[in-house]
Amino acid sequence: MLVQIQVNTDHNIHGGERLASFVTTDLESNLSRFGGWLTRVEVHLSDNGGAKSEDKKCVIEARPGGKQPVAVTHHAATVDEAYAGAAHKLRGVLDSQYSRAHDHKGSESIRHMPGPETPDQVGVIESESQG
Repeated sequence: MLVQIQVNTDHNIHGGERLASFVTTDLESNLSRFGGWLTRVEVHLSDNGGAKSEDKKCVIEARPGGKQPVAVTHHAATVDEAYAGAAHKLRGVLDSQYSRAHDHKGSESIRHMPGPETPDQVGVIESESQG
């Protein structure tokens, strides 16, 4: 996977390099099918420090080539849960967008199929379909 992954944390999140390494490895593994399609993924982990039980937040922004960026957010009680929830949401959104862009009813879209190479082949195709 040749996508750039950047992990950002606020001053309230502890884990440093170990956390960044885990997130990077996990995203590379879980988003590998989108490898040629994604150009960059940014992860933002923060702790609002409030009294609420779900004060940890993870925002993941993915940038598909030639498309608008996609961002998902998940709030949870722990950093791990916030990341896991956001990663799950991102996979769902990317699956949907990737499928719409590349698949049609379980197979390749006609837009992605090669066309006839020469005008002679068009006639062969038409005569085969009529016979």
